[in-house]
Amino acid sequence: MTPEERRARFSAVHLYLVAPLVTDGRTLLDIATHAVAGGVDAIQLRDKIATDAELVAGLRGLRQLCDITGTLLVLNDRPDLAVAGGADAVHVGQDDVPVDEARGIVGEDLLIGLSTHSKGQIDLAHVGGASGDPEAVPDHIGVGPIHDTPTKAGAKAVGVDLIPHAAAGELPFVAIGGIDAQTIHAVLKAGAPRVAVVRAIAEADDPRAAASLLRGAVDARR
Repeated sequence: MTPEERRARFSAVHLYLVAPLVTDGRTLLDIATHAVAGGVDAIQLRDKIATDAELVAGLRGLRQLCDITGTLLVLNDRPDLAVAGGADAVHVGQDDVPVDEARGIVGEDLLIGLSTHSKGQIDLAHVGGASGDPEAVPDHIGVGPIHDTPTKAGAKAVGVDLIPHAAAGELPFVAIGGIDAQTIHAVLKAGAPRVAVVRAIAEADDPRAAASLLRGAVDARR
């Protein structure tokens, strides 16, 4: 895909799954296969303990599924491995590789997502950070954590108040953090066009059914 095609695909994303290589003994490929059938249209591999080789192999294993289904494939934190594994995008945090450095690694072909946790961080993302460098403007942002979540231990929940602020900007965004079948409605009502989930799908007994329920909520609001 061209960068423009990747941006268009992200803009059309409804439900974004974030998960490690293995959850409760099930591989991400297995979970993703069922989750995509239920409506997930973006997958981020986020695994803080996997080796470089495992991350690259994991991406390559997911690539065929994503190509067949039109699903966007993202790697957390590692722009170098995103290139090596054939991902469509890399997602970095405020304390990870800066966006401009990530751009220097992945070039113009891959998308770059950036986590934001405040109005100030959202505003800075739009202008390229404190330096105002166009190369430091991400292609999209994550907003959260909306609710407390063990996947972001120690991070303060921001609630839904940041969502309207993000929605008023030009960068596409995804709301993330403790979103499940009970909390998703308030997130959507606040103006989130797409949501990212971790445990609500990855730890579900039936990832396809869990994804279908969440996707139905997003589709109904959109």
